[in-house]
Amino acid sequence: MRSLTSRELRQLYLDFFKSKGHAVIPSASLIPENDPTVLFTTAGMHPLVPYLMGERHPEGKRLCDVQKCVRTGDIDEVGDPSHCTFFEMLGNWSLGDYFKKESIAFSFEFLTDEKWLGIPKDKLFFTCFEGDKDAPRDTVSFDRWVELGVDPSHIVYLPKKNNWWGPAGQTGPCGPDTEIFYDTGADPCGPDCKAGCDCHKYLEIWNNVFMEYNKTADGVFEPLKQKNVDTGMGLDRTVATLQGADSVFDTDAFADIIAKISELSHKGYKDSGDTIKAFRIIADHIRCAVFMLGDQRGVTPSNVDQGYILRRLIRRSIRFSMQLGVPEKGLCEIAKVVIDQYAPFYPELEQNREKILSELQREENRFASTLKKGIREFNKLVSTLDGKLIGGTDAFHLYDTYGFPIEFTMELAAENGYLVDVEGFHAAFKAHQALSQAGAEQRFKGGLADNTEATTALHTATHLMHSALRKVLNDDSVAQKGSNITPERLRFDFSFPRKVTPDELRAVEALVNEAIKADVPITCEEMTVDEAKEQGAIGLFESRYGSKVKVYTMGGFSKEICGGPHAERTGELGTFRIVKEEASSAGVRRIKAVLKHD
Repeated sequence: MRSLTSRELRQLYLDFFKSKGHAVIPSASLIPENDPTVLFTTAGMHPLVPYLMGERHPEGKRLCDVQKCVRTGDIDEVGDPSHCTFFEMLGNWSLGDYFKKESIAFSFEFLTDEKWLGIPKDKLFFTCFEGDKDAPRDTVSFDRWVELGVDPSHIVYLPKKNNWWGPAGQTGPCGPDTEIFYDTGADPCGPDCKAGCDCHKYLEIWNNVFMEYNKTADGVFEPLKQKNVDTGMGLDRTVATLQGADSVFDTDAFADIIAKISELSHKGYKDSGDTIKAFRIIADHIRCAVFMLGDQRGVTPSNVDQGYILRRLIRRSIRFSMQLGVPEKGLCEIAKVVIDQYAPFYPELEQNREKILSELQREENRFASTLKKGIREFNKLVSTLDGKLIGGTDAFHLYDTYGFPIEFTMELAAENGYLVDVEGFHAAFKAHQALSQAGAEQRFKGGLADNTEATTALHTATHLMHSALRKVLNDDSVAQKGSNITPERLRFDFSFPRKVTPDELRAVEALVNEAIKADVPITCEEMTVDEAKEQGAIGLFESRYGSKVKVYTMGGFSKEICGGPHAERTGELGTFRIVKEEASSAGVRRIKAVLKHD
């Protein structure tokens, strides 16, 4: 089995699939474009949903990439051997081309052939979908693994909760998958231990998803127009396997980051269980924060949506860095290591270095103030108590209102001879979470796969508004920093240093409505990035491989790179109205707009 660095594995993976006729495409932004169903790009499939639904990709039917991803559901699990908030997903795609047999053969060759990874076959285990009322048992995948030489005892059937990949949002492409696990050699957790078990004996390293269904809004699984393959191999987990590391944090991907934390704290990574956890949390969270801050569409700390997650990661890092004795401004020193390590593959990190470091420092300064307020409120609280118990509701109030972590409350309580009703705190926290989740479910519905007439019209209007903003504000540096579109309205974030005046907003409205009234056709051309630049197209020039992009043109009003759904003519849109303009974050403004139909 070959021992590869993270950089070597990235390149080897892309080289392998290039040799199989796949075009290499760049990583999309961490911030999903026009998709309100999720806060971040959570999987390689997310940016490709339109093409999985049948739209033609400019690079063809076979693709491969290294996609930046963030998943926040496991934040509290970070610190164990395998969980990370930010990760890189190696993916290969078939858009209506090859299917299960070819996909499984590619995966098996890359994993086991000495020319590639050379993992011994007897170390690999597999799971397949057992079937249910929505889809039949996946015997094709099971039989294909056996044909390639896998011992049938290494393959198990599991239900939908284990071997089915759902849509990125509430609706969209989905289907059964077959997952590949590496036997770490750890002792089984019991007689029923097998691939797919939650213990650490079997480490999932690759997942081949066979997207042949579309989940509709009423929960029906209908066949897709084309059968697709979507695979995902976690870079960190695979590197840990190849390097024989105890955890993803014991690989070259984290070595320099952890060394910097040790240098700053004067503590050893493995001095104790507490230091191991603190080192891992800081390393993971700062890496993730760097990628969020340095992303093409940009995120800054705030109290809502992506900014809230970013703030939580940074503040959690601050707390654990204080626990280790890392001095003030230490987070910026750790962030510099992350930037230096990843910028050769993700140049946007170097381009946004100053922003990354300044926002980290600003948030650290803010949190220092928060801590002072929290301590003051803590002292007020205990001065009013009759006994020595701080109630769970009071502890949650300190957390929710002043941002004071429960761990800080517990530490101060212990130092002053008080106890904290921790169970009561968690009960209050869960009640708050339930309310927040209910609100989120109301906000984040619809999605990139939502190509209804209303959503498509608003998406098209977004391009016209983007172009109009650049003209009215006379500023070519005005650039999209995020968008969120539902069937009812559009929300568009863009870089601009000041409030847009009412007169300027009316001028933007007028230009957009002029374009709509002109009823010009909307055309799409496929061209290289250089050709798009030469023609004056606007958009995020994310490609580093000379790949083709789609450029949508609306007469002389707009020319923009995009992959989403569009109307056929501007006259279909209705009347454009801006309903609100406000600050989104530092240097970023937000416009909300609607389309009216008389």
